[in-house]
Amino acid sequence: MSDIIVAIDPGREKCGLAVLHRQCGVLEKAVIASGQLLETLQDYCTRYDVEVVVLGNGTSSAEKAVSIRDFLHRMCARRISLQLINEYKTTESARIRYWRENPPKGWRRLLPLTMQVPPVPVDDVVAVLLGEKYFNLF
Repeated sequence: MSDIIVAIDPGREKCGLAVLHRQCGVLEKAVIASGQLLETLQDYCTRYDVEVVVLGNGTSSAEKAVSIRDFLHRMCARRISLQLINEYKTTESARIRYWRENPPKGWRRLLPLTMQVPPVPVDDVVAVLLGEKYFNLF
């Protein structure tokens, strides 16, 4: 059973990443340019005792899975596995969580949340949800 994982919400332009600990929750999260994915993954694997990389199965996940598997095989001395996870409706869930953690202020609090779009990308929140989904499954 893995205690520390890196979860990735892959995308063409940007990716959401989160480092999660089974008991402590989110240790770190970020939205990065897709071109920085492997560099950031290497940083996380170096700084944390990562056992599993969880990858959402959505946009561009197939090509990202190939490059991540190759990276993990070449760059990591210890065995880190890659697990694909269904990311169906995670973007919608991430928006809901974003607003719950960052309630609108001023006049925006008068509008229904379903009519609002978060002012920042929520790819990192999607990555957190993917990591939590992994922990619930395993």
